[in-house]
Amino acid sequence: ITISFLVLRLIKPPKAALLVESSPNSTAFVNGEQVGRTPYEGEFSAGEVVIKLIPDSFESPLAPYQSTVDLVAGIKTVVRRSFGDTDDTSAGEVVSFERIGGDKASLSVISIPDGAQVSLDSQTRGRTPIKITDLETKEYHLEVAADGYQKRDFVVKAVSGYLLTAEVKLAAQPGNVEGVTTPEVPEEPTEETVEKVKILTTPTGFLRVRQEPTTQSVELGQVVPGEEYILLAIDEKSGWFKIEYETDKEGWVTNQYARKVENNPEASPSPSPSPTPIPKASPSPTPIATP
Repeated sequence: ITISFLVLRLIKPPKAALLVESSPNSTAFVNGEQVGRTPYEGEFSAGEVVIKLIPDSFESPLAPYQSTVDLVAGIKTVVRRSFGDTDDTSAGEVVSFERIGGDKASLSVISIPDGAQVSLDSQTRGRTPIKITDLETKEYHLEVAADGYQKRDFVVKAVSGYLLTAEVKLAAQPGNVEGVTTPEVPEEPTEETVEKVKILTTPTGFLRVRQEPTTQSVELGQVVPGEEYILLAIDEKSGWFKIEYETDKEGWVTNQYARKVENNPEASPSPSPSPTPIPKASPSPTPIATP
């Protein structure tokens, strides 16, 4: 029986678990393959995987998220994302374990931006990047905060013999870009401006242009992620954008893969091609080591 078990272990090494949560819900892709919708949980072979999340966007467009995550055999890695309209206003964390041995637990916290204050159970422990050792095996309330950003807090469970790693992304507060608060500048009356729509990254590499604001409508053409087009109208019911996708040609694109960009002075009437990027998270299942 022992020999058979060892052979089985060699043939089928332990899997790595992945839990993905987001706000709002999103469509999840792993290594380019659609695996489901959040909350999503699955098992994969250990190693690096590319995770991509396309958020549901019914009112205003939200920035998709994509990142490479290293999955460890026998360990559940947790990915959480709270979507904003840009990467700066998005937040989240990636939490996982690494076996280090010994009878104590350790915690490593990395953040964007650097230098964020880290607190465990309301006690300040330092600033990121930081490694905290000699922790007891139990649940802790982790809080990461920085000036000009919305704080992030969630529950983690430290396990003896393991290093718990939390990579935390903070969302910039309104009016704050890359940690620097920018004063509002009164708009000066200038020449006529034109609103545009930017096409976001899509799973197919293109976005269909429809005759009407619905996926059931006739396809008129296709547009490419990264390009910008003149915005003609917004459908109040669906939020779809009506654009001029070619000179004197109009059609509708879904706001799930497109977003409005800041007004630009109108220089020419024709569309000018020009990825876009990536929750306060509520407590959710924490990573559990399965040695």
